[in-house]
Amino acid sequence: MAKVSVSLDAELVVEVMVLAGVGNPQDAVELVVRDYIQRGHRTEAVVVPREDDTRAPRTRPQDQE
Repeated sequence: MAKVSVSLDAELVVEVMVLAGVGNPQDAVELVVRDYIQRGHRTEAVVVPREDDTRAPRTRPQDQE
């Protein structure tokens, strides 16, 4: 996999390290980015309509008066 170098604000990186519980800045930022991507995929899986969606609302017959 290709590598990319990114410059980030030190305070931002330290906060990410604390929140992720990781002592290495590179690993902490990588964990956050990977988590962000996984959340995006989970959101897509929930939002994208499926043809075999059994939870789709079914139309009810109108009440006759």
